[in-house]
Amino acid sequence: MNKKAGRYFNASVVLKSKKESDKACEAMELAIKKAPTTPDGYSMLGQWYYEAHRFADAVRVFRQASSQCRNGASRFAKPLARSLLASGQADNALQLINIYATISDSAEWNHMRLQALFVREAMINASPDKPVNLGPRINSEDPELFPSMAVDSQNLFFTRRVNNMDEDLFRAKLDSCGGWLYARNIGDPPNTPNQESSQFISADGHYLFFTRCENQSEDGWTQGGCDLYMTYRVANDSEWTQPQAFGATINTPAYEGMPSLSPDNRELYFVSDRAGGYGGYDIWISRFEDGLWQMPVNAGPTINTPGNEIAPYMNADNQTLYFTSDGWPGMGGTDIFMSHKINDSNYTKARNLGYPINTAHDEKSECVTLDGKKLYFASDREGPAGNYDIYEVPLPGNLKPIPVSYIYGVVYDSISKLRLNYAMIYICNAKTGDTLYQFPSNRGDASFLITLHLNRTYAIHAWHVSYTSVSDTFEFDKQYLTDPMVHNIAMIPADYVPPSPEDTQKVVTDSLLATLHFDVNKVELSDSDKINIRNVIVPYIADKSYKFQVNAYTDNTGTPMINEQLSSQRARQVSKQIISLGISEKSIIAKGWGEAKMITTNDTEEGRRMNRRVELTISK
Repeated sequence: MNKKAGRYFNASVVLKSKKESDKACEAMELAIKKAPTTPDGYSMLGQWYYEAHRFADAVRVFRQASSQCRNGASRFAKPLARSLLASGQADNALQLINIYATISDSAEWNHMRLQALFVREAMINASPDKPVNLGPRINSEDPELFPSMAVDSQNLFFTRRVNNMDEDLFRAKLDSCGGWLYARNIGDPPNTPNQESSQFISADGHYLFFTRCENQSEDGWTQGGCDLYMTYRVANDSEWTQPQAFGATINTPAYEGMPSLSPDNRELYFVSDRAGGYGGYDIWISRFEDGLWQMPVNAGPTINTPGNEIAPYMNADNQTLYFTSDGWPGMGGTDIFMSHKINDSNYTKARNLGYPINTAHDEKSECVTLDGKKLYFASDREGPAGNYDIYEVPLPGNLKPIPVSYIYGVVYDSISKLRLNYAMIYICNAKTGDTLYQFPSNRGDASFLITLHLNRTYAIHAWHVSYTSVSDTFEFDKQYLTDPMVHNIAMIPADYVPPSPEDTQKVVTDSLLATLHFDVNKVELSDSDKINIRNVIVPYIADKSYKFQVNAYTDNTGTPMINEQLSSQRARQVSKQIISLGISEKSIIAKGWGEAKMITTNDTEEGRRMNRRVELTISK
């Protein structure tokens, strides 16, 4: 390279280091003009154009290099083929691949061949519906990603990288004309000076799961840089609670983020680069059983690859999983894929959503409306690389999830009309009796919302401590696709005696044997607790007709899901102690109720201690 070309070359590198990319590219173009047979300038400039998603310019540069440089045709075959693919010239790319593919790096050439075949097919079978940018009320000069909405589709939550530095959670409301109002930062909590991103809003809009980064624990080990958190609100538009981190079963020193909760609340999908995956970032799944999140399992090779799989979204049908990947053949960059659940541990092979949803640019982080008609996703197709906006597009019929709707209502005391939070609601298959969903009524307003498949018969059971259980069956058909079912649940106190003698109900005669209290976040039984349990249980061991109920409660600090976990663990500890004394497990009903039944104020430490309790009851 001559001196003048060298000066342009060096100036270009300096400009690039200062992030003045356009000026850097102009200087490198001048360097190439002054030294047209030197390959270094072509290599660097073509790569810069490719990384900036200026694919046509990358093709031009690499073609020029192929003809001007010594051995240029073979030397630049791979970057030229890659650039041709990104610019949509699949046939030209295939010609190069077939000529220059070598055994020594066959894996990379084969990957490009598969991509070229996919791009050619995708362009032929392109959907006529083009994605539409949501416009300035949602999108800004900053990147916007991770759209998410509850089943009513009235609020759009997303992440904005403010000043391309601080990631915060935002929300936009739907106006009366069907458009979006200007998005607003949802505030603190949950946003902080740290990074909050990739949120998922639950179906009823009360739980918000998200990723928080820049976490540091005192020992520098027990928390990773990015972990999963959850916050809660008691009613729509009320304030969010202080976020709580998931426990060590979920969060590790590795990356954990991008959560998605299944509509039955039983499975948590998230992204991690922990050991045991297929390479890069993988999608993992944890099941909620016995009041606890279980050890996560990898989603498997039909979803995960040696590349990166991120942004899982389990649709409201609880069958269709959408996610983002750069490991499967696609249009280039990151593409959006879908897979269907076969059973609790198996999924169908990933399927690309095709063009024009996916392009050679990066598409990622997706969600689908309840009716399955519309997809929201993020893409940098209209701006410089990495400057994402949120788009919407109608989903073609072959990419739609199974149509579902929802049932919603409130649980209340039929006598006093007071609402009953934390009533347990079970939705079962009316024909088989299998439990499909298990939900508590809302902590704040005693509401509930459950998504259901159409054209099925369901049984619904409601149970609340100190109340008579309620059961019913209903047909859930296509009429509820446009008009969700309203089903309020009225419950009668268990000790209620009707005024008419002929309708008198038997009063429940359960006897309270013992009440055990726990310290904050503790589940272990003390020696005195064990002695107390033994003393009250021993007199009843010989009579096998007795039944024992173990009901565990917490105070109202923390979040409902964490409180339910704590109370379930405490109930389980007491049950184990009773079993160790010779009582059959079949004679024990143990349940963690969280904060469902406060017996005194939570405004004092003593009041909170009294509410953190396990009640041991006996009946026949």
